[in-house]
Amino acid sequence: MKKVKILSIVNATHDVLKIKTEKPLGISYFPGQAIDVSVDKPNFEEKTKPFTFTSIPSDDHLEFLIKVYPQHKGVTEQIEKLNQGDTLLIGDVFGAIKYKEEGVIIAGGAGITPFIAILKDLEKQNKIGNNKLIFANKTSGDIIEKDFLNHLLGKNFINVLSREEKEGFEYGHITKELIKSQMENPNTYVYLCGPKVMMNAILVQLKELGVEESKIIKERF
Repeated sequence: MKKVKILSIVNATHDVLKIKTEKPLGISYFPGQAIDVSVDKPNFEEKTKPFTFTSIPSDDHLEFLIKVYPQHKGVTEQIEKLNQGDTLLIGDVFGAIKYKEEGVIIAGGAGITPFIAILKDLEKQNKIGNNKLIFANKTSGDIIEKDFLNHLLGKNFINVLSREEKEGFEYGHITKELIKSQMENPNTYVYLCGPKVMMNAILVQLKELGVEESKIIKERF
């Protein structure tokens, strides 16, 4: 594990922290990948959690968007207590989510993080194209990086809220019909990340839509 100093730590939403850290020499990753992180405090050095980079490889720092759960007595509870100048421990890079070509991104909650890095990287290359994002959250206040995503994707940014009815937003859960409406054809690449229950439901819908497994890019559990 390598020690990295926290350069800044701010709230991105009411329960998501944006943390920027030093970037150690020799670290290599591609947009969409994650790394094991632990808190540099007694009794917590061995407790790791995976977090996805929301920085891109060309950045001179590392960035993470981390959802905190104060009710869980673990890593994220400790992360919420950290300040600028404190240190984290980072381990090995891993992850199977990698951008292939234009398609439909489907994310739930903190499952947006790999796609933030991918979209930042595409923006830098001027290759956003006609990528679509269907993003599921409980309320509009839970939408991570809402302004950035709206600026980047415009009409191709579709929000689904399960606990708030609001003009301009879909209400309920992601449906097969909604996914189909955003797909150019069944051969479109689909990028998927979110809670396991949501992912399992979406995978059933994608199968019913005739999307081949080889066209679904998701994390392997």
